[in-house]
Amino acid sequence: MTDPDRPVGGITLAVRWAGRLLCWSLAAAWAAAAVDLTASPHLGWWDALWQLPSCLTCASAVAWAVLRAREKSAGGGSDPRTGNDVRTEWDQAA
Repeated sequence: MTDPDRPVGGITLAVRWAGRLLCWSLAAAWAAAAVDLTASPHLGWWDALWQLPSCLTCASAVAWAVLRAREKSAGGGSDPRTGNDVRTEWDQAA
């Protein structure tokens, strides 16, 4: 995940939005499936509507994966700190 203090733009921002869309569409798919399971609405349009968030979840997962791969290949996904820097920060916090 990118550092929240680092300025973002371009592909990094697109990755974040795709990740948010993935999370929210998955939550909507779970909610729609729960409603379909418990309430069993007998509306004509419900049979098509409750599956829509699941399709959006699949599409956003593919989009996020492609965008994340492009971000990593461009070097935007790597952390510039080394392992020693991270350990030093934890030692100072302790």
